[in-house]
Amino acid sequence: MNPLYDRLFGCHADSARPFLIVPGGTSLTYGAFLGLAARYANVLRDQGLRAGDRLAAQIDKSPEALALYAACLRAGIVFLPLNTGYTPDELDYFVGNSGAGLLVCSASADPALRLMAARHGAATMTLDADGTGSFADAAASQPDRFETRDREAGDLAALLYTSGTTGRSKGAMLTHENLLSNALTLARCWRFTADDVLLHALPIFHTHGLFVATNVTLATGGAMIFLPKFDLDAIVDNLPRATAMMGVPTFYTRLLDDSRLTRDLTRGMRLFTSGSAPLLAGTHAAFEDRTGHRILERYGMTETGMNTSNPYDGDRRAGTVGLPLPDVSLRVTAPETGQEVPRGEIGQIEVRGPNVFTGYWRMPEKTAEEMREDGYFITGDLGRIDADGYVTIVGRNKDLIITGGYNVYPKEVEMVLDAQPGVLESAVIGVPHDDLGETVIGVIVPRPGAAPDVEAILSACRDKLARIKNPREIVVRDDLPRNTMGKVQKNRLREDLVAALAPQRG
Repeated sequence: MNPLYDRLFGCHADSARPFLIVPGGTSLTYGAFLGLAARYANVLRDQGLRAGDRLAAQIDKSPEALALYAACLRAGIVFLPLNTGYTPDELDYFVGNSGAGLLVCSASADPALRLMAARHGAATMTLDADGTGSFADAAASQPDRFETRDREAGDLAALLYTSGTTGRSKGAMLTHENLLSNALTLARCWRFTADDVLLHALPIFHTHGLFVATNVTLATGGAMIFLPKFDLDAIVDNLPRATAMMGVPTFYTRLLDDSRLTRDLTRGMRLFTSGSAPLLAGTHAAFEDRTGHRILERYGMTETGMNTSNPYDGDRRAGTVGLPLPDVSLRVTAPETGQEVPRGEIGQIEVRGPNVFTGYWRMPEKTAEEMREDGYFITGDLGRIDADGYVTIVGRNKDLIITGGYNVYPKEVEMVLDAQPGVLESAVIGVPHDDLGETVIGVIVPRPGAAPDVEAILSACRDKLARIKNPREIVVRDDLPRNTMGKVQKNRLREDLVAALAPQRG
């Protein structure tokens, strides 16, 4: 028995149903895909990898890259997908810390990575987006049969490293049960069936693209239009062929900037979801006005997969991430005491369920710090639960601003800034202040062609916010620094602005 492989992949063996539709319109059936994955699994065996060993992969998105994931599951190998933007220095840490036995990378990166990998006892093989490379060459002569390795529900299936904005990245250990339970729950909640065609433009080194989008499709036997990346023209061309799309907020803002986004273009769609970063209320409203579709926003993280979702049927509330999933328990607690706070009050979000990871790789002390004895994981996110059970995220615990002894939650200030004329989006951070400890700084990005009135915006903040929450200064920037999933990197903003504003503090 191999819980994750059997339920997501093995059940489709020999199926002639289309699985991946690639640019150009050609498709790969489930049967053909699983044959490729079996050949890859044979290569892994020949490389000396055994069940429980780790494989690191830094390769571009392709059907072959996805087949490597399937091969690892079938062979019982722990899959470690790595951001394609990571540098060799960053990879040195991930390969060394994980103890990976094999690093699969692009042919162009191999010369720079081979010696680094060897220092950690890892071999390298290459696999490019066009399906070529030493790994593909080794697989060409392999049979398309492989004896699936037995695994238990609690065995590791994947190792995903957190973004590491504060200190070294931590490897989240995800089991077969973690990934399978989440995929099946989401498939039910979002009503996926074998008739769905998912428009997939997300990266697959991340939870969203790999363990949400892909696993949900596999769980129901649907198909995916498998795009290498988000390309506006490709999205517009393929929307009429799809029934669902999972995206990040930038997908939707870019679509809204294009006049081709209409009700007619999206008439065959039944679901748009958004995650990985907050979706502005204005984007919700504008998308619904243009298409008739209300985007479904949800909330998850590397360590847990998805925790909450707005309902498929019912009120999808802009500014919230919906209700806890059916098998997830969520509570909001006071950081100082760990006690639950009353409904409507802000505190730290904690979750418990079959989706929650087992701990951090080789970091028992960090695991102990963030896992309660009763099984709840302290997410590090701050939020509140309203009277109807809807969850709102107000920021990260590390982004909380403490000024003059008072807590300021950035989201509260950002909502005011975002509503001002000429403002496209905003970010609020705290910077050091000699007297107050920290002071509030607002960063705004203007709408195209607009020139926001900073003084008027400061005045609006004074009208709508307690004095302690008022930005001391508003900085105008062309854009906000983001990671590959569209999440604003406030640590980078803070670093940039601390130096720039230092002479003005006092």
